[in-house]
Amino acid sequence: MTLLIGIPMEAATGERRVATVPEVVEKLIKLGFQAAVQSGAGAAANFDDDSYRAAGAEVVASAAELWARSDIVFKVRPPSSEEVALMREGSVLIGFVWPAQNPELMQQLAAKQATVLAIDSLPRTLSRAQKMDALTSMAGISGYRAVIEAAHAFGRFLGGQVTAAGKVLPARVFIAGAGVAGLAAIGTAASLGAIVRANDTRAEAADQVKSLGGEFVKVGYDEEGSGGGGYARVMSEGFQQAQRAMYAQQAREADIIITTALIPGKPAPKLITAEMVQSMNPGSVIVDMAAEQGGNCELTVPGEAVVRHGVTIIGYTDLASRLARQSSTLYANNLLRVVEELCKSKAGTIHVDMDDDAIRGLTVIKDGDITWPPPPVKQPTGVPKPQPAAAVATTAPKKGHGAGAPMSARSLAIVFALGALAFLAVGLYAPTAFLSHFTVFALTCFVGYMVIWNVTPSLHTPLMSVTNAISSIIAIGALVQVAPPLDRAMGDRPSGLILDLAVGALTLTAVNMFGGFAVTRRMLAMFRK
Repeated sequence: MTLLIGIPMEAATGERRVATVPEVVEKLIKLGFQAAVQSGAGAAANFDDDSYRAAGAEVVASAAELWARSDIVFKVRPPSSEEVALMREGSVLIGFVWPAQNPELMQQLAAKQATVLAIDSLPRTLSRAQKMDALTSMAGISGYRAVIEAAHAFGRFLGGQVTAAGKVLPARVFIAGAGVAGLAAIGTAASLGAIVRANDTRAEAADQVKSLGGEFVKVGYDEEGSGGGGYARVMSEGFQQAQRAMYAQQAREADIIITTALIPGKPAPKLITAEMVQSMNPGSVIVDMAAEQGGNCELTVPGEAVVRHGVTIIGYTDLASRLARQSSTLYANNLLRVVEELCKSKAGTIHVDMDDDAIRGLTVIKDGDITWPPPPVKQPTGVPKPQPAAAVATTAPKKGHGAGAPMSARSLAIVFALGALAFLAVGLYAPTAFLSHFTVFALTCFVGYMVIWNVTPSLHTPLMSVTNAISSIIAIGALVQVAPPLDRAMGDRPSGLILDLAVGALTLTAVNMFGGFAVTRRMLAMFRK
């Protein structure tokens, strides 16, 4: 039986997004589903009813009719109690639910014998889940919009300028938290010409901040903050004290502060105190992206922009919704990928596979049974588990055995003794002409190693070190043949063939060596600003 996917109008005040767009409706129909959209559901995101009809969707007049008829419902915000009451028993809901924050909603949905897939519960550590990751999609849009809102409230340029009317200094922007939203804000602020600084408890965020043109500000306390699922974890009291001191310093210097710190299922940590706000310059701006969970600033008013001590504090909870068309399109694509995983037969039906790690993580209610929280994600088969340092040390090869082990003193003495005997045999029994060439060969090997091999690796790749070392040996040997020693200069000159080969070898090695450095220089120039 072909299932009907319903897209109601979002009931939350000020919500402009819609759960799917006409472009995605066409793809859902190709998967075998039917689609119905409540009249006016996409109007705030600039998708009119006619565009949905053209895509093949049915436009339904009322929310009650849509909820009653739909087998699957796409939502952006968690449904209200009134919407749950309209929901058909045994139907499927896909959207943001936030089960940890909404236990009463979970009970109401379970009473309806519903199957609920919470897009916010997706295991984000799975690489195949990235296409379904609506949290990342919305966080990136919110980070961008936070900078735009800050620039609007700031009242002057973010980038510096020198004009005939005077000099304008660039704005100093500090971003607390370098997750997806923070990185989007860093890139946007840097592209607008601001001086950007950022901080995060996760050590790996430092390189990401620098790659986007920001400066990473480190807390003077050694503690790693990486948590499960790609989120930061709650830090120790000692770290938090050092962090507050750093934030106090940044507040005195920054023109704009954007806070993004949030741990799912927990109230937003208070990072910016009233005293820090009071220390900021008049006209400064704070954008609190964690306002919906209480805010990172003590003076934030969720959903509003207020002025305290001359500082504008923006606590909007609808940043993604302020770019409704863009965010609706990305969110619709995320839900489409979820449906593709549920409908691999492309026959307009779905199968909730609880053995699939991604689907199991998404499924918070299955046929009326609450299945949240999910079990830990299983490690992929064949991937070795990380060993502690002590275990690694005990499994290291013993000295003198195994690849890479240092040579013992006895073995080294034997090697040198055998080499000395070999040189003695060459000196006693080899022809005089051979000794001359052998001496040149040994000297060229030594010169090639000392002159080329020991050049700093940053100037070229290790492979070029090897090839240039070999080239230098060939070049010195060819030079000896082209310009022989004085005792051979008058009569014992090399034959024409040997001379031609020497000149050719010298030419080719020169091209290889100098050409290699020229290519390397051009490659390095590509990474210079």
